[in-house]
Amino acid sequence: MLKRQLSALLFFILFLTIPFTTLASPLDEAKQTVKDLYVGDIHGNVDKATSIEALIGMLDPYSAYFTEEEFEEYINAVDLTSVGIGVVIEKVNAGILITQLIDGGSAKKSGLVVGDIITTVDGTSTVSMTIEQASSLIKGKENTNVAVTILREDGTIMKMTLVRNAFSLPNVTTELLYGKVGYISLSSFSNDTASLISKAITSLKKQGAQSFILDLQNNGGGYVTAAEQLIGMFPNTKNAYKLQESTGISNVRALQQAVKFPANTKVLINKLSASSSEMTAAALLDQKAATLYGQKTYGKGSMQAFYELSDGGILKLTIGHFLGPANTIINNVGVKPNVVTTGNPLFRAHYDAITSNLTNYKEHTGQKSVSATKPFTVNFTKPVADKINTSSVELVELGGQVIQATITMQQNKLLVTPVQPLDDEKDYALIVHPKVKNNKGKTLQQGIYLPIQVTK
Repeated sequence: MLKRQLSALLFFILFLTIPFTTLASPLDEAKQTVKDLYVGDIHGNVDKATSIEALIGMLDPYSAYFTEEEFEEYINAVDLTSVGIGVVIEKVNAGILITQLIDGGSAKKSGLVVGDIITTVDGTSTVSMTIEQASSLIKGKENTNVAVTILREDGTIMKMTLVRNAFSLPNVTTELLYGKVGYISLSSFSNDTASLISKAITSLKKQGAQSFILDLQNNGGGYVTAAEQLIGMFPNTKNAYKLQESTGISNVRALQQAVKFPANTKVLINKLSASSSEMTAAALLDQKAATLYGQKTYGKGSMQAFYELSDGGILKLTIGHFLGPANTIINNVGVKPNVVTTGNPLFRAHYDAITSNLTNYKEHTGQKSVSATKPFTVNFTKPVADKINTSSVELVELGGQVIQATITMQQNKLLVTPVQPLDDEKDYALIVHPKVKNNKGKTLQQGIYLPIQVTK
């Protein structure tokens, strides 16, 4: 019989009412559940499947079967607690992609980086594995070894042995950036997401934050309730998504929260933002509740539910596809941001957040080839005083704070010399405030600002 449906993830949490039915075997239970609830293409004849594994092989890549132990590990992964090598992973054609590395994990200590692909685990190819199968092999008892083969983005292949250890991923990190911009990064849509984000917003506001950036890059998903709650933390978000099931399509409301992001919040996404992240992005995009920055998302717009079979095993099944509230298609397409960036969208989002508050300023032509180690100049149309107040000019590391620089004047040229070499993997902004005086002692009528990019 079907004992009970456990939960659904987008990874989703969702409770459905399933009729109590007496069936001959777990395989028959699984077959009937697929017939009744599965949404998607079926590659084969369900009735002729001779095992649950064969049945799962007829379905989409997100459907799976777990033992009780595997299911526990899977949920621990969503809640960011586990024993393993300290990686967050996603399935790709070439194997298992590393989307995040956890401090203290053996993967990071051994020099693995985001973008590396695990192609074998203990000699077994991961190409045809589901994410659950690969995760089960990578994880294990604490202080045991696991051998992996790594494919790097440049084609390099490496083999190494890593040690499994216990780790817990910090789900929310915060920072108050220059310009009173509160930065919040969310790693996974865990059960306590709404509480953690509410606390983060409140804390950053107490520190002086007046605008916010929410970072969902590399966030592979989590509980649907968490997504519905997070969407409800933005203004003008009546709906969370539209859900298309085997029985039809319905609107799902956002779960409104007491603590809200302001209307000018910027949300960062990339190609590894999936599931709940895409649900959130589409909801915000369709209801104009925030501005999205980055790259098109992964394209996983499907919902999986979990059902406990009579043998104690867990069937993970795709039971629906979700769309944005205004019918934005997500599955196999992804969500396209309002502002498309080629690099880290944090730099552009922070630049826009800063400059939106510079009301008596004018944007100057940016510099795209500044040396990391040499001074650079900014030209004025008229001569400026030889001596200026150093606080009148600020060199800002985007995604960070003001960095130290020596500022000198040479006629109508402002010479900027950073105290430390600039980072060629980061972008900067130069802000010249209106209190700078010209050579006649009069202050500038307008301040200026401009983006700075470093030559690699």
